[in-house]
Amino acid sequence: MASRGNQIAEALILALLISAPALTNVYKGGVSDPDIWWHLRTGEWILRHGVVPHKDYFSAFSAGKPWAAYSWLFELLVFKCFPRLGLVGIVAYTSGMLVAITAAVYHLIRRLQADFTACALLTLAATFAMTRVYTPRPWLFSILFFTLQLDILMNVRRTGRVRELLWLPLIYAIWANVHIEFFYGAVILALALGEAIVSRWRAAAKTQLSATVLSGICIGCFAASLVNPYGWHIYEIGFDMAAHSGVNFVGEMQAIPFRATADFFVLFLAFAAAAGLVWPPSGTEWPRRLPVFETALLTFAAIVSFRSTRDMWLLAVVAAALVAQQFSSRKQPRPVAVFAVPIIAVGTALALCIGVRVFHLDNARLQDELASKMPVQAVKLIKDKGYVGPLYNSFDWGGYLIWDLRMPVSIDGRTNLVGDKRMARSAATWDGEPDWFSDADLAAAGLVIAPVKEPLTQLLRTDSRFQLAYEDKIAAVFIARRLHEIPAMSSSTQ
Repeated sequence: MASRGNQIAEALILALLISAPALTNVYKGGVSDPDIWWHLRTGEWILRHGVVPHKDYFSAFSAGKPWAAYSWLFELLVFKCFPRLGLVGIVAYTSGMLVAITAAVYHLIRRLQADFTACALLTLAATFAMTRVYTPRPWLFSILFFTLQLDILMNVRRTGRVRELLWLPLIYAIWANVHIEFFYGAVILALALGEAIVSRWRAAAKTQLSATVLSGICIGCFAASLVNPYGWHIYEIGFDMAAHSGVNFVGEMQAIPFRATADFFVLFLAFAAAAGLVWPPSGTEWPRRLPVFETALLTFAAIVSFRSTRDMWLLAVVAAALVAQQFSSRKQPRPVAVFAVPIIAVGTALALCIGVRVFHLDNARLQDELASKMPVQAVKLIKDKGYVGPLYNSFDWGGYLIWDLRMPVSIDGRTNLVGDKRMARSAATWDGEPDWFSDADLAAAGLVIAPVKEPLTQLLRTDSRFQLAYEDKIAAVFIARRLHEIPAMSSSTQ
């Protein structure tokens, strides 16, 4: 039993550990994320109309066509934060979720590993490996709920205490309304059920879970996931999104590039978890028989995460949990002392408050950050001048323009709605490929908002169809000559 002094020291270390990812987010800001803006606009629309949308109202290319706001609950949450806190509300959402995720990852690892130092280091490695996805997106809920579900399943498999499983339907009732990746959790449930079924015949499939009990829980989770505005169609939406991957055009959907240090932490954790699965326990001979659930779990996580950068969190969480389990000592894992919980909570809150002051987190600073990445001044000019569309814009700016310009966009980050064909056409045009001139959307445009460094921007300067109306260090605005004749270009050095 650790002394009271050691437990207090551990609590203080945990407070720093849990607050570290959130402090990093406070420092970076992160309000220039391209997708948060159409999420905000959707939340505003839902609040104003009192229903969730079933068709698209924000784009020119699919106006009136079926569209489901599958993250509607997340969108309401972030929009509710925005009028009260402004841009700080976006950072507050992300930071709060990072605190919850880090605490959940630690709890998962702590119930599998007795050594405090190993738990802290594994938690640090896992959370650092997920740095790329620390953005104001609904997928933060998926990371949290997946971690909680994995924690419950691995503990019940080991102890047979099935009462914890009753939390899962509640988790799915919320998860299915905040993010479509509740599908990943459903796969893990299926793997656990498969292990429970084959455990009667295969010695490597060792679980305290009853197939009958887990089947009932799976049915309950499925029923809970249907409690959403789109009913069973939520599954149709998920399959449709998988079919329209946009992998060739959207960076976050491409394979992990292994250019950042965090990327290699994912790889390191994966190798360590694989080594733990094949390494024989003390007193047994090699090769060992691979455990069914753990092997299937790691294989699934590796396939999903290495395929898409935005899903790298899945492998980070799974691999850290498996390392904690496979290299655990024979000691019984010790939970956090009850008296230490308030110390951790107060320490985390204090660290974040200090971080807000030290990093000068306020709306003025965040507005400057936003203006350095998004066409804030260009949109202001368009509003002042009353320029009209149709609008032609780049993929990364579509979400922001939905929010701020309130004009139907030519493309935005809703990849399941845009489709691979339109993304390919847009990418080719902005890259200035030989057929850029024949882009029908560009030819029909009355207004073009262009990033100044894009090849198309340079081509439009010599295009007789358009006239340069405004330019700053971020954006250039072109007006169709057939609709407008302007006497001189407006410019800015901002």
